[in-house]
Amino acid sequence: MRYIGFMKNKMINPISRSSFRDEVYRTLKKAIVMLELQPGQRLNDKELADQFEISRTPVREALKRLEDEGLVESVPGSSTRVSPIDAEAANHAFTVVAALHSLAARLAVPLLTDNDIETMESCNRLLSIALERADVIKAIEADDSFHRIFLNAAGNPEIRTALDRISPKVHRLEISRFGSIKGLKSVEQHDQIITACKNRDKTAVSRLVEKNWLSLGELLSEQMD
Repeated sequence: MRYIGFMKNKMINPISRSSFRDEVYRTLKKAIVMLELQPGQRLNDKELADQFEISRTPVREALKRLEDEGLVESVPGSSTRVSPIDAEAANHAFTVVAALHSLAARLAVPLLTDNDIETMESCNRLLSIALERADVIKAIEADDSFHRIFLNAAGNPEIRTALDRISPKVHRLEISRFGSIKGLKSVEQHDQIITACKNRDKTAVSRLVEKNWLSLGELLSEQMD
Protein backbone atom coordinates (compact mmCIF):
# COMPACT_ATOMS: atom_id res chain seq x y z
CA MET A 1 0.00 0.00 0.00
CA ARG A 2 1.31 3.42 -0.89
CA TYR A 3 1.88 5.84 2.00
CA ILE A 4 0.21 9.21 1.72
CA GLY A 5 2.23 12.26 2.77
CA PHE A 6 0.03 14.86 4.45
CA MET A 7 2.37 17.69 3.45
CA LYS A 8 2.47 16.84 -0.24
CA ASN A 9 2.67 19.99 -2.35
CA LYS A 10 3.20 22.09 0.78
CA MET A 11 6.31 24.05 1.65
CA ILE A 12 8.22 22.67 4.65
CA ASN A 13 10.91 24.67 6.39
CA PRO A 14 13.86 22.72 7.82
CA ILE A 15 13.77 22.51 11.63
CA SER A 16 16.62 23.63 13.89
CA ARG A 17 18.49 20.61 15.25
CA SER A 18 17.84 21.53 18.89
CA SER A 19 14.07 21.13 18.56
CA PHE A 20 13.54 18.33 16.04
CA ARG A 21 11.46 16.07 18.25
CA ASP A 22 9.25 18.78 19.75
CA GLU A 23 8.64 20.49 16.42
CA VAL A 24 7.75 17.23 14.67
CA TYR A 25 5.44 16.38 17.57
CA ARG A 26 3.66 19.74 17.43
CA THR A 27 3.35 19.67 13.64
CA LEU A 28 1.94 16.14 13.51
CA LYS A 29 -0.35 16.76 16.46
CA LYS A 30 -1.84 19.82 14.80
CA ALA A 31 -2.26 17.92 11.52
CA ILE A 32 -4.09 15.11 13.33
CA VAL A 33 -6.37 17.44 15.26
CA MET A 34 -7.15 19.53 12.16
CA LEU A 35 -7.84 16.31 10.20
CA GLU A 36 -5.10 17.03 7.66
CA LEU A 37 -4.04 13.56 8.73
CA GLN A 38 -7.23 11.50 8.55
CA PRO A 39 -8.28 8.85 11.07
CA GLY A 40 -6.78 5.54 9.98
CA GLN A 41 -4.18 7.13 7.71
CA ARG A 42 -0.85 5.31 7.77
CA LEU A 43 2.24 7.14 8.96
CA ASN A 44 5.62 6.12 7.61
CA ASP A 45 8.55 7.36 9.68
CA LYS A 46 10.96 7.36 6.73
CA GLU A 47 8.63 9.37 4.53
CA LEU A 48 7.95 11.84 7.34
CA ALA A 49 11.67 12.14 8.08
CA ASP A 50 12.30 12.93 4.42
CA GLN A 51 9.60 15.58 4.45
CA PHE A 52 11.00 17.21 7.57
CA GLU A 53 14.56 16.80 6.24
CA ILE A 54 15.72 15.06 9.42
CA SER A 55 16.63 11.56 10.60
CA ARG A 56 14.04 8.98 11.60
CA THR A 57 14.84 9.10 15.33
CA PRO A 58 13.03 12.34 16.27
CA VAL A 59 10.09 11.30 14.08
CA ARG A 60 9.83 7.97 15.88
CA GLU A 61 10.06 9.75 19.25
CA ALA A 62 7.29 12.15 18.24
CA LEU A 63 5.09 9.30 17.04
CA LYS A 64 5.64 7.44 20.32
CA ARG A 65 4.58 10.54 22.26
CA LEU A 66 1.46 10.88 20.11
CA GLU A 67 0.72 7.19 20.66
CA ASP A 68 0.95 7.72 24.44
CA GLU A 69 -1.68 10.46 24.04
CA GLY A 70 -4.00 8.23 22.03
CA LEU A 71 -3.73 10.16 18.75
CA VAL A 72 -1.62 7.53 16.99
CA GLU A 73 -1.69 3.76 17.23
CA SER A 74 0.66 0.97 16.23
CA VAL A 75 -0.89 -1.97 14.46
CA PRO A 76 0.97 -5.22 15.33
CA GLY A 77 2.72 -6.64 12.29
CA SER A 78 1.63 -3.72 10.15
CA SER A 79 2.30 -0.01 10.62
CA THR A 80 1.64 3.14 12.58
CA ARG A 81 -1.54 5.03 11.80
CA VAL A 82 -3.69 7.89 13.01
CA SER A 83 -6.11 6.63 15.66
CA PRO A 84 -9.78 6.37 14.65
CA ILE A 85 -12.22 8.76 16.29
CA ASP A 86 -13.99 6.61 18.85
CA ALA A 87 -17.34 7.73 20.34
CA GLU A 88 -16.82 6.00 23.68
CA ALA A 89 -13.30 7.38 24.07
CA ALA A 90 -14.58 10.84 23.15
CA ASN A 91 -17.26 10.60 25.84
CA HIS A 92 -14.62 9.74 28.41
CA ALA A 93 -12.46 12.65 27.23
CA PHE A 94 -15.32 15.14 27.46
CA THR A 95 -16.13 14.01 31.01
CA VAL A 96 -12.56 14.66 32.14
CA VAL A 97 -12.27 17.94 30.22
CA ALA A 98 -15.53 19.15 31.76
CA ALA A 99 -14.35 18.30 35.27
CA LEU A 100 -10.99 20.02 34.80
CA HIS A 101 -12.50 23.18 33.36
CA SER A 102 -15.07 23.20 36.16
CA LEU A 103 -12.28 23.02 38.73
CA ALA A 104 -10.34 25.80 37.00
CA ALA A 105 -13.45 27.99 37.00
CA ARG A 106 -14.07 27.43 40.70
CA LEU A 107 -10.49 28.42 41.51
CA ALA A 108 -10.55 31.39 39.15
CA VAL A 109 -13.79 33.18 40.08
CA PRO A 110 -12.47 34.98 43.20
CA LEU A 111 -9.46 36.16 41.16
CA LEU A 112 -11.23 37.41 38.03
CA THR A 113 -10.84 41.08 37.14
CA ASP A 114 -13.34 43.32 35.37
CA ASN A 115 -11.08 43.11 32.32
CA ASP A 116 -11.29 39.31 32.42
CA ILE A 117 -15.08 39.46 32.33
CA GLU A 118 -15.03 41.98 29.48
CA THR A 119 -12.71 39.66 27.57
CA MET A 120 -15.14 36.77 28.14
CA GLU A 121 -17.93 38.87 26.63
CA SER A 122 -15.74 39.68 23.63
CA CYS A 123 -14.84 36.01 23.14
CA ASN A 124 -18.49 35.06 23.28
CA ARG A 125 -19.37 37.61 20.61
CA LEU A 126 -16.67 36.12 18.39
CA LEU A 127 -18.06 32.65 19.09
CA SER A 128 -21.54 33.79 18.08
CA ILE A 129 -20.23 35.20 14.79
CA ALA A 130 -18.24 32.04 14.05
CA LEU A 131 -21.26 29.82 14.71
CA GLU A 132 -23.44 31.94 12.43
CA ARG A 133 -20.84 31.53 9.69
CA ALA A 134 -20.37 27.82 10.43
CA ASP A 135 -16.65 28.47 10.85
CA VAL A 136 -15.59 25.56 13.05
CA ILE A 137 -11.97 26.66 13.49
CA LYS A 138 -12.86 30.21 14.55
CA ALA A 139 -15.58 28.84 16.83
CA ILE A 140 -13.14 26.51 18.58
CA GLU A 141 -10.58 29.30 18.89
CA ALA A 142 -13.16 31.65 20.42
CA ASP A 143 -14.38 28.95 22.81
CA ASP A 144 -10.81 28.11 23.84
CA SER A 145 -10.10 31.80 24.45
CA PHE A 146 -13.20 32.06 26.62
CA HIS A 147 -12.24 29.14 28.84
CA ARG A 148 -8.54 30.07 28.86
CA ILE A 149 -9.44 33.09 30.98
CA PHE A 150 -10.38 30.73 33.81
CA LEU A 151 -7.23 28.69 33.30
CA ASN A 152 -5.02 31.77 33.40
CA ALA A 153 -6.71 33.17 36.50
CA ALA A 154 -6.66 29.82 38.31
CA GLY A 155 -2.92 29.58 37.79
CA ASN A 156 -2.78 25.81 38.34
CA PRO A 157 -0.20 24.22 35.99
CA GLU A 158 -1.42 20.69 36.69
CA ILE A 159 -4.83 21.49 35.22
CA ARG A 160 -3.17 22.94 32.11
CA THR A 161 -0.91 19.92 31.69
CA ALA A 162 -3.82 17.51 31.92
CA LEU A 163 -5.92 19.52 29.46
CA ASP A 164 -3.04 19.80 26.98
CA ARG A 165 -3.00 16.03 26.85
CA ILE A 166 -6.75 15.44 26.59
CA SER A 167 -8.13 18.44 24.68
CA PRO A 168 -6.77 17.39 21.25
CA LYS A 169 -9.10 14.37 21.29
CA VAL A 170 -12.02 16.68 21.98
CA HIS A 171 -11.04 19.17 19.28
CA ARG A 172 -10.65 16.42 16.69
CA LEU A 173 -14.20 15.27 17.36
CA GLU A 174 -15.45 18.88 17.23
CA ILE A 175 -13.86 19.48 13.85
CA SER A 176 -15.10 16.20 12.39
CA ARG A 177 -18.73 16.60 13.55
CA PHE A 178 -19.26 20.30 14.19
CA GLY A 179 -21.03 21.07 10.92
CA SER A 180 -23.73 18.45 11.47
CA ILE A 181 -24.75 19.09 15.07
CA LYS A 182 -28.03 20.76 15.97
CA GLY A 183 -29.08 22.57 19.11
CA LEU A 184 -25.69 23.96 20.08
CA LYS A 185 -26.27 26.45 22.91
CA SER A 186 -22.72 27.46 23.80
CA VAL A 187 -23.30 31.20 23.40
CA GLU A 188 -26.32 31.20 25.72
CA GLN A 189 -24.50 29.00 28.23
CA HIS A 190 -21.51 31.33 28.15
CA ASP A 191 -23.83 34.27 28.87
CA GLN A 192 -25.05 32.44 31.97
CA ILE A 193 -21.46 31.78 33.02
CA ILE A 194 -20.58 35.46 32.60
CA THR A 195 -23.55 36.52 34.73
CA ALA A 196 -22.51 34.12 37.48
CA CYS A 197 -18.95 35.49 37.28
CA LYS A 198 -20.24 39.02 37.76
CA ASN A 199 -22.09 37.80 40.84
CA ARG A 200 -18.88 36.09 42.05
CA ASP A 201 -20.83 32.87 42.51
CA LYS A 202 -18.05 30.31 42.11
CA THR A 203 -20.37 27.36 42.76
CA ALA A 204 -22.73 28.39 39.97
CA VAL A 205 -19.86 29.17 37.60
CA SER A 206 -18.26 25.79 38.23
CA ARG A 207 -21.56 23.98 37.64
CA LEU A 208 -22.35 25.96 34.48
CA VAL A 209 -18.89 25.44 33.00
CA GLU A 210 -19.14 21.69 33.53
CA LYS A 211 -22.63 21.66 31.99
CA ASN A 212 -21.33 23.64 29.00
CA TRP A 213 -18.67 21.06 28.19
CA LEU A 214 -20.83 18.02 28.88
CA SER A 215 -23.69 19.27 26.70
CA LEU A 216 -21.28 19.84 23.81
CA GLY A 217 -19.86 16.36 24.29
CA GLU A 218 -23.33 14.81 24.26
CA LEU A 219 -24.32 16.61 21.05
CA LEU A 220 -21.12 15.61 19.28
CA SER A 221 -21.26 12.01 20.47
CA GLU A 222 -24.82 11.66 19.18
CA GLN A 223 -23.46 12.27 15.70
CA MET A 224 -21.10 9.32 16.12
CA ASP A 225 -23.93 6.83 16.69
